[in-house]
Amino acid sequence: MDKLLVHPFRQSLRCTSRQWRGSSNFYPRFNSTLSETAQKRLTWPEYLAIRRGKRKWEITFTIPSAFLGFCGGVAYFGSLETDITKPIMGFDPFIVYGACTLACLGLGSLFGPVIGSTLWRLTHRRTMNLIEAREREFFKHIAKNRVDPSAQSPTRTIPDYYGEKIGSLRQYRQWLRDQAKYRRRSELPEE
Repeated sequence: MDKLLVHPFRQSLRCTSRQWRGSSNFYPRFNSTLSETAQKRLTWPEYLAIRRGKRKWEITFTIPSAFLGFCGGVAYFGSLETDITKPIMGFDPFIVYGACTLACLGLGSLFGPVIGSTLWRLTHRRTMNLIEAREREFFKHIAKNRVDPSAQSPTRTIPDYYGEKIGSLRQYRQWLRDQAKYRRRSELPEE
């Protein structure tokens, strides 16, 4: 009897009348992915694995970007006519053009992580809210547990101050131990 009263649209959603009456959504199947995403939280291992994957994307795009920057520098500065008798700012033109080509390589390597991060964000659009929420929480933990930078000296730098190399719970625990070790060494007098 209950099946006869169910609307054909509701029947296609495979939803019983009891579930339908208790549901706050008019279209439960279509909104279920949104509500699941909104209710789901990333666990720390999942977040750290995502963070490690993002770092790999950034490093991966650094290499081709640096290569393209170098090739662009070679193509541009290699095609310029040079007169050895006319120095540029007091330097030999070949030295200046070589330095500019290396600067193009450096610029390319700086743009690589930006490109990798942007493409990574485009591929993870659906979960970006969850990732950003967990990232804010992660950086609060980092800021709370890291060493005071005023204790840093030129010979003894703080290990991984921003926690960039953390990609798993094991690495996070190691980072905490390194911070505590540095804190003890900086507070206690040297023997």
